[in-house]
Amino acid sequence: MNEPATVPPPQPRSLNSALERNIDALERRRREDEERAPLEGRVAEAITRSVGSMLFVYLSLALIALWVAANLGWIPGVPRFDQEFVILATIASVAAIFLSAFVLVAQNRMATAADRRAELDLQISLLVEHEVTRVVSLVSAIADKLGVSHGDDVEELKHDVAPEAVLDAIDTTEQKPRGDLDPRG
Repeated sequence: MNEPATVPPPQPRSLNSALERNIDALERRRREDEERAPLEGRVAEAITRSVGSMLFVYLSLALIALWVAANLGWIPGVPRFDQEFVILATIASVAAIFLSAFVLVAQNRMATAADRRAELDLQISLLVEHEVTRVVSLVSAIADKLGVSHGDDVEELKHDVAPEAVLDAIDTTEQKPRGDLDPRG
């Protein structure tokens, strides 16, 4: 049996210059956005990164284990200072309140960044769609000039997509009850 030849992945220097420029621009913008972020947001993100690590889990587990061991009297010479674990429960509750707030702040920042990336994607997609429409028109005109026949759908492809019409169609579809989504009309 002949196995298909495997093609090695492209080397990093094989990227074209436009792609490298775009990657550099996006990375530069990401760094600028991080630098412009308010102090509160940067602090919340740093805390969220820290508490979202396994090191934090291990340290928390060790601290709680020591607390419990000390208050069960398992560590000789260490007085039992929280026999009912009320202090531990209070500390855990307060920490949970603050940690959830930090996580929400960080998630809000990430959602804002994701929204910006989605907007950029949409703008690029609309630009590409417009450019492809123009290319289809040019190729169709060349085909007509050379007497080459093309498919019937080319005329439809020559028209720009109106984003508003697409959004209206999506809204209409979302408002229909589930039973009305029969693809046959």
